[in-house]
Amino acid sequence: MAENVQPLRVLVVGCGNMGTSHAVAYHTLDGFDICGIVSTGSSKQVLNDKLGGGYTLYSNYEEALAATRPDAVCISTYPDTHESYAIKALESGCHVFIEKPLADSVAGAERVAAAAQKAGKKLVVGYILRHHPSWERFVEIAHQLGKPLVMRMNLNQQSSGSKWGVHRNLLQSLSPIVDCGVHYIDVMCQMTRSKPVQVSAIGARLSNDIPADNYNYGQLQIRFEDGSVGWYEAGWGPMISETAFFVKDVIGPQGCVSIVAKESGKAGNSDNIEAHTKTESLRLHHATLNDKGEFAKEDTWINMEDEPDHQELCNREQRYFLKAIRENIDLTDHVLDAVNSLRIAFACDESVRTGKIVTL
Repeated sequence: MAENVQPLRVLVVGCGNMGTSHAVAYHTLDGFDICGIVSTGSSKQVLNDKLGGGYTLYSNYEEALAATRPDAVCISTYPDTHESYAIKALESGCHVFIEKPLADSVAGAERVAAAAQKAGKKLVVGYILRHHPSWERFVEIAHQLGKPLVMRMNLNQQSSGSKWGVHRNLLQSLSPIVDCGVHYIDVMCQMTRSKPVQVSAIGARLSNDIPADNYNYGQLQIRFEDGSVGWYEAGWGPMISETAFFVKDVIGPQGCVSIVAKESGKAGNSDNIEAHTKTESLRLHHATLNDKGEFAKEDTWINMEDEPDHQELCNREQRYFLKAIRENIDLTDHVLDAVNSLRIAFACDESVRTGKIVTL
């Protein structure tokens, strides 16, 4: 980067798992300066201490935005604040990095996208798997399996203590198949490159500690225009099973490819954020038979031991954010994909609540 280019002044809003990881990226990477840290509770002090102290702390977002006048805002708060925080930042002339989901409604996501376009500012949504070389390879191999595809994925999280507290807070506004599902719906859309046409979903409320109108276990199914189908399952809470909590499997006419996380996929890891992005290895199975009707080729194992850890993935997201701003990258498709994956997730949520298949 040229020496005369000023660092991007970033206001960090939200200091939970993802907010902390993004703040560490801003603290360590060239091209960024943190101009303030915002949270309503004590997490901002914990984060400031982790970063060596010295950053200005705020309890009120609007006051911080007015006082710091940042170039960019990083939003890692609960989803019910995403829309209002993002629009305020954009209308203040800031670029925005925002954790998924973009908003807690489709209409809200569309309003954020429109605000970014009107302001002429960059809006990057935290789809962390798009920056993961192993997941990029997973999608690439899926393209070689023929059509239609069958995609099977889940991420169930057995949580207790503070982690169940985080899940309960998330459940005040969104279900697991919306909050987590947008990641994997996005992956399925990348794999099929086809239009989703129909969704159905089921869900169950397994705890009295969550809102009466929400559920902490859900499973969705998607049909695509090219005949491909996919399912995704997500559950949160102290009652969730750790048996087969991590399934990432794609089947096509030519064979199948699976993420085989031998260590991360073990029981006891479902609430470990590092395990959520680990692949460790890909297993490619070849469907071709020889003249005896036996498999003509042994399975191919692709080792992913050198994959980035969770912090490095967050670093890569922030390098992309900086690159998008410095090089004026067109993010139209990026934002459109974020809105569309959320639209599909909410259609699944509608299916849970109505008991009906939803046509897209």
